[in-house]
Amino acid sequence: MSEDHRAIGADGPAGESRRAVDTATEAGPPYAECVLCREPTEYPESHKGITLCPVCAWQEAQRTACSG
Repeated sequence: MSEDHRAIGADGPAGESRRAVDTATEAGPPYAECVLCREPTEYPESHKGITLCPVCAWQEAQRTACSG
């Protein structure tokens, strides 16, 4: 195999999907920032209340589920 072929395999679908998500986020309406990590969320900037990205929302759910 040539070096070029390995580079193509290294990019793979995961790299392409990340670029697709970034492009979709940039093309959409202005999104609110996550209050914990400042990443864009799926909510518009006009959304009221605490906005969390999907990762922080999942982590918060894990913390509150185990706190009894």
